[in-house]
Amino acid sequence: MKISSTIPHSSPQTQRVILMKLVVSAIARHWLLFVNLLVALWVGLPWLAPVFMHLGWVSAAKIVYLFYSFQCHQLPERSFFLFGRQEMYSLAEIQTAWQITENPLILRQFIGNPEMGWKVAWSDRMVSMYTSILLGGLLYGLVRKWLKPLSFWTFAILLLPMVIDGGTHMFSDLAGLGKGFRDRNIWLQMITHDAFATVFYLGDALGSFNSWLRLITGILFGMGLVGFAFPYINDSFADTVRRSDATLMKVLDNEK
Repeated sequence: MKISSTIPHSSPQTQRVILMKLVVSAIARHWLLFVNLLVALWVGLPWLAPVFMHLGWVSAAKIVYLFYSFQCHQLPERSFFLFGRQEMYSLAEIQTAWQITENPLILRQFIGNPEMGWKVAWSDRMVSMYTSILLGGLLYGLVRKWLKPLSFWTFAILLLPMVIDGGTHMFSDLAGLGKGFRDRNIWLQMITHDAFATVFYLGDALGSFNSWLRLITGILFGMGLVGFAFPYINDSFADTVRRSDATLMKVLDNEK
């Protein structure tokens, strides 16, 4: 329905104000839908890069890889692959297929090949972080009427494992990719008395200790962020709805 038909004698300026308030109120009421859609787009695009490569749309794939290269290291040994014989590959396998190098700036350029498949434009940690934000946002839509925001310290505790994991990976990589204490995890073997298979301790392959830790810490971060930030965002938009509706009612009363 047109604003002018609702208030036939209102001025164009008043109609613009009413329309603006209606739009603001609608966006504020459905903010979670818009956020989830944006996060879904953000999470989904990196998976389209290998799909584009598989279809032969190389230019489109390279645009996605380039865009996400500013947010992620894109190291292939810590990334998922699609349309190949494995979901992830070891550093040695990547070096054999690409170059015998430990330089991350060179390694990150490897996006795959027809035999190995094509690399997702995000690392496995980024996948777990942002996918958990999307899943947390969808879950929040079901429980937000009852969910209270997490305290800052609770969020900090949920964030701490990823800080420790990412920090130790960073220091480990200073010794050279594939050579640091997080690559063989001898310390973990000693603690667990070799209770697990050797492949569990080595490298970053899917199912290894490192991959499990990146998955779990990413999920803790994503869920913690939703639990901490989304209730405050919801309250802020609820206040926007109240103020917008109050202004709209005042304008409508003045037009009577």
